[in-house]
Amino acid sequence: MPTVIPYIPQRITVHLGTPNSDAENVTVSFPDYVKNVASSEIYPTWDEDALRANIYAIVSFALNRVYTEWYRSRGYDYDITNSTAYDQYFVNGRSYFTNISRLVDELFNDFLRRPGFVEPLAAKFCNGTTVTCEGLSQWGSQNLARQGYNSTQILRNYYGRVEIVNDASIRGITSSYPGTPLRRGSSGPNVVVIQTELNRISQNYPAIPKLATVDGIFGSRTEASVRAFQEIFGLTPDGIVGKATW
Repeated sequence: MPTVIPYIPQRITVHLGTPNSDAENVTVSFPDYVKNVASSEIYPTWDEDALRANIYAIVSFALNRVYTEWYRSRGYDYDITNSTAYDQYFVNGRSYFTNISRLVDELFNDFLRRPGFVEPLAAKFCNGTTVTCEGLSQWGSQNLARQGYNSTQILRNYYGRVEIVNDASIRGITSSYPGTPLRRGSSGPNVVVIQTELNRISQNYPAIPKLATVDGIFGSRTEASVRAFQEIFGLTPDGIVGKATW
């Protein structure tokens, strides 16, 4: 079966406000974005395993926004906001802590995902004191590191069963849509994406037939699942994955 690993973007565009605000957009390199957020969100004096766990979460959340085209698919001209009500805290123009910068250089192309999933985990987090959430507690991660937990153990304590994808490739941001419709007879990594996502969506919409084999081959069963998906979501049920269905 072909392996599908999302790319790391060379650059990311940040909206300096809430989604609908009339705020400036800034484009920075992806490592610089992660260094900025990490330097704004966590303390450089924390144990290294806590810092690593938080950086993995920051990278994964940002990559999920890029990979799923969370904002761009809704008509916005940016990838993520700096509003903590929606995304992660980014302070345009700030400096970075030396040890955080070093760790980000090591970790920026590693990310979390659920086993069997393609997309990076939307790894939510909060400070764990004044704000709590269903995700990583920043201060809690430091407490666990002081108890001897390593970064992977900290992450699994908060996110459950996750895997770390290492050394993903880097490229410029492009639309995820492959450019041409996929249909019966198509094959390759893009079909793996379709099959994997259909199986995930079928957990919530059981009328979509689950695919027993994710093999990257667009056969009759994949076509039937695509048709069911299209019918549920008000798309033309032709069994072809054009841009709207993608």
